[in-house]
Amino acid sequence: MSARRLHEQQPSSFAFTADNRAWAEKEIQKYPPGRQASAVIALLWRGQDQEGWVTKPMIEEVARFLRMPYIRVLEVATFYTMFNLAPVGRHLVQVCTTTPCWLAGSDDVVAACKKHIAPRPATISADGVFSWMEVECLGACVNAPVFQIGKDFYEDLDGPKTEAILVAFRRGEQPKPGPQDGRRSSEPAGGLTTLTDRSIYQKPPGSAT
Repeated sequence: MSARRLHEQQPSSFAFTADNRAWAEKEIQKYPPGRQASAVIALLWRGQDQEGWVTKPMIEEVARFLRMPYIRVLEVATFYTMFNLAPVGRHLVQVCTTTPCWLAGSDDVVAACKKHIAPRPATISADGVFSWMEVECLGACVNAPVFQIGKDFYEDLDGPKTEAILVAFRRGEQPKPGPQDGRRSSEPAGGLTTLTDRSIYQKPPGSAT
């Protein structure tokens, strides 16, 4: 894994919102006295959810909040790739390019991101709406290709479907997540192939229970 470092340009300060601070205080109560450091990932994640990325002032604030050395919180933030160490667009598009998605056509999804967002990953679009990146398996291999935007997963993608989703987001719409080919969840793409004869598992009318 390549070294991950904090972004060169940093904000001057960070503070949790009142709601997030109340949430953080409640979160650390889940752990025994002296074990508050166990909440470090949760607090960093909440901070990223608030700001979009993890900043040096945020790491310092989390360290003070949990009474941890700054370096320990920095180690966590730089180790886990789920933490963004640089600014991102309003919508971060995480494209899975692991083998199942690649075999199913994730190259076309990447091409659409390059066209509608920016030619290179980890680059914010000119209007600030998007940034995109390649990630490892998102756990939806049977619905490949897939990408994640925020907390939602968009599955069964191809180039045109990806473009349509990005255009919709740019218009301020919220496209429905999940499979984009009309199927339900991860049911067989071509329809049922087993248990198609209902008579084998349905009782005849009037039969005893």
